[in-house]
Amino acid sequence: MRPPGAAQRRSRAVGKSASLQHLPSHANLLHDVSASPAPSSRSRRGRPDAIVVPATRPASALAGIIELAAELETQLVILCSRQAKIDRVAERVGKVPRARALIVQIDDEYELPVPGFETSSDDFTAASGGRNSDLSLKRNVGLLLARLRGWRKIVYIDDDITLGKSDIARISHQLDNHQFAGMACRDFPDNSVFCHARRLAKLHQDVFVSGGVLGVNCSDLPMPFFADVYNEDWFFVGEAAARRRLVKAGEAHQAPYDPFAEPTRAGCEEFGDLLAEGLYALIENQGAGSSFRQVTHLANERYWSSFIDVRWHDLQDTRARLEAFAGRDSGSDTVTDGIKSLNEALGRYGSDQINAERCARFLEAWRGDTSEWARAIARISTLGSTRDAMDWLRIKNWQSVR
Repeated sequence: MRPPGAAQRRSRAVGKSASLQHLPSHANLLHDVSASPAPSSRSRRGRPDAIVVPATRPASALAGIIELAAELETQLVILCSRQAKIDRVAERVGKVPRARALIVQIDDEYELPVPGFETSSDDFTAASGGRNSDLSLKRNVGLLLARLRGWRKIVYIDDDITLGKSDIARISHQLDNHQFAGMACRDFPDNSVFCHARRLAKLHQDVFVSGGVLGVNCSDLPMPFFADVYNEDWFFVGEAAARRRLVKAGEAHQAPYDPFAEPTRAGCEEFGDLLAEGLYALIENQGAGSSFRQVTHLANERYWSSFIDVRWHDLQDTRARLEAFAGRDSGSDTVTDGIKSLNEALGRYGSDQINAERCARFLEAWRGDTSEWARAIARISTLGSTRDAMDWLRIKNWQSVR
């Protein structure tokens, strides 16, 4: 079985498909400074102005990050939703000497006080299987807050990440000369469900830097935004990757989880994973001469028609490998769950929610959103207080703990 329309387009796409493939690693797009010495975390260049945490887990999950920020004597911004409750987080911060934090509640109904994003339309949400995540929203709040408070360097850290002072110092130092510096999570691997399935099938699969640990120089313009789609961080750093200016400052540890526990997760990730992998494959084919925006123009319907065929076959091949494992004595519940997850990803094409035309339209919407966001960011002035910044952001529920 092929994705709808594949048979009709096969004759014109086969030549190009033959030159396309899933790339298990994009390491050659990174400027790796992992081995470089880190400055003292006490020095100005070794400390960011703020650490921003998009938190969804209970307050107890934030213990390490709170202590890290306190040791660095760096402002902590915790953006709370779901299991992260503002009062519980404030109580925990208050128990750590030298910790200071701005703790913000991000409600389900909250919207940024900037023009709405076309990439967040119902059409693209449907393509992502109704994916429901506030991660992009929180990260965009972090960008706006940095501009409003005049912070030059911020570091995003997810609430399931463990790292040390020297890691933060290395990232902060790199932001003196680069707009972005991030870390890769290899243990536990920060990958999509599909990439975890590839690893389970004994196929080579690398990890890339991610928004889980990402430093941003917010004084550099133009400033990109985080689109509401899986792999939003790949879109965010796309220009730096295309220009080979994306810094890898080391590796961090992500808390383990079962990527196959909810098979629908793979379906919700598939649209964004397809887009990101397709664009980064095109970046590598084009070399360092093209901007990310130019790459998105090259990724037209014909390109996506070919790449969808490639992706479809990769999904099927990985599933076939896992089915072979399941038929042997070495088969396990994890393998069975991996197969179910791949079935969910494949089903996104069978429903025709993911197709070449929708991929091309998403990129057109992304280019429009990028322009609107740039205009909004350029108009922001530094405000004198946190209260003024919260008023500008139209956020009512927040606490400052010193």
